[in-house]
Amino acid sequence: MQHYLSFVIATKDRLNQIRRLLGSIQAQSHLPYQIIIVDASQKPLEDLIKEFPGLSIKYLRCVTPSPTRQRNIGIEAVDQKTTLVGFIDDDAVLEIDSLKAMMEFWRQAPENVAGAAFNMVNHPKASLVFFKSIPLVKAFGLYDRRKGVVPASGFQTMIGYVTEITYAQWLPTGAVVWLRGIFDEFRFDEWFDYNYLEDVDFSYRVGKKYKLAVVAGAKYSHYPEHEKRSNDYRFGKKEISNRIYFVEKNQELSLPKCYLVLIIRMFITLILAMRQARFYHFQRFCGNIVEILGYNLNLHRKKP
Repeated sequence: MQHYLSFVIATKDRLNQIRRLLGSIQAQSHLPYQIIIVDASQKPLEDLIKEFPGLSIKYLRCVTPSPTRQRNIGIEAVDQKTTLVGFIDDDAVLEIDSLKAMMEFWRQAPENVAGAAFNMVNHPKASLVFFKSIPLVKAFGLYDRRKGVVPASGFQTMIGYVTEITYAQWLPTGAVVWLRGIFDEFRFDEWFDYNYLEDVDFSYRVGKKYKLAVVAGAKYSHYPEHEKRSNDYRFGKKEISNRIYFVEKNQELSLPKCYLVLIIRMFITLILAMRQARFYHFQRFCGNIVEILGYNLNLHRKKP
């Protein structure tokens, strides 16, 4: 089957990053059929399209910044000829022939494969290594050392760099391609108004019905901004609410085990705040405490 790939790029105030990304796409030996930019920037980036005449780009504005909303808008806007819908972060860079490897995979993919992720070559080091290596942690379903698994606690394991086609229970949206038909059944949950766990929520639901793959030869790098989060207190709150919401949506997961890992994670953050004297760790911990208390007092609980 001949496939036509349309990329959806959700962005906000990232002119230099998206310019670099589009440059890496334009340099590919296989070009996408279409690129849809859904922009929530304060200053529109529409003029950027003129810098890449070799790419077929559709530019859309989104007034309210939301990664899930922007991606859903992009899904609705893909051309009728599209058979594959890809998502790629604006701070990603594709390696040469990455798209060629991805399209080769889809030409031979088994019928029950619904999604395939690109292979991140510069994956950050894992955190909480000691905790994750304890045998009882896996035995109790709190975490798992296998790649791309979602254990009973709802804390997904990282996929990292792979050397061969690898199948997983979830896929990140940093660089991924989905069969278009999947979106007749599934959409991004717009309750996630913050860029945290919305990809796990979407892909895990799909993965319960279809197979998900990571394509080793389709390589890319991720270059997130290294500056401190603009609001670590808010991240601390979302770290709690988004995880609990995800686990409550998927009833095969365990809310008590989720809470146990959340509490362990919280106190590790507090220890880091005290040992490193970093205020942002303390802000994150405060956000954790406020949200977990509020959630259990039903002050702002939102049922899935």
